[in-house]
Amino acid sequence: MTTITSSVPSTSTTTPTSSVASALNNNTEIASNFTTFLQLLTTQLQNQDPLSPMDTNQFTQQLVEFASVEQQMKSNDSLTTLVSLEQAAQSTQALALVGATVVVDGSTTQLTNGKANWSLNVTKPATATVTIKDATGQTAYTSTFGVNPGTQNFTWDGHDANGTLWPDGPYTMTATAADASGQTTAISTQIQARVDSVDLTQTPPLLSINGQTYTVNQLQKIVAPGA
Repeated sequence: MTTITSSVPSTSTTTPTSSVASALNNNTEIASNFTTFLQLLTTQLQNQDPLSPMDTNQFTQQLVEFASVEQQMKSNDSLTTLVSLEQAAQSTQALALVGATVVVDGSTTQLTNGKANWSLNVTKPATATVTIKDATGQTAYTSTFGVNPGTQNFTWDGHDANGTLWPDGPYTMTATAADASGQTTAISTQIQARVDSVDLTQTPPLLSINGQTYTVNQLQKIVAPGA
């Protein structure tokens, strides 16, 4: 992995609980209806005219339908339990990431104490042009340099071309790249930052990173402390 450092001399919905309750109510109702149906069927069979017995095909069909509905309700119960377990696992996983340093696809990061970090990724040798802007859209820094295939870190020291130190805050990088023949080539940017908080009211939970929200599956890497 190559590290590039810029440096300019300074002169200055429905909740799971309600879903489970609804499922339990439905189960109770279907069980009650099934019991009533069996009682009626037994009574009718006991009191039928032996010389003109009732058509058993209709009863059989109704029994099959009741059994199918009951089986479907049990399947729904199992699915509801699995969904609840999955949501709990997602929340536990997200909570464990609070305070951790991660790498995600993105272009906005924080300049803190004169240091902001990005990662650039290209598939072939190219010349990259990067532009860094503050939260108001003002250009703070721009530069062109060579990049190699793979991932390389880019560190900005917070100074512009005149050597002026810009204040700490969020800064956004845009990057373009061209190969030796002048053809545009793909270049992506990632940021390395700390997970500030997690919103468990969303499904899946949302991680807050540099003021932006991400899901756990959007994380590219989790960086060990001190790495």
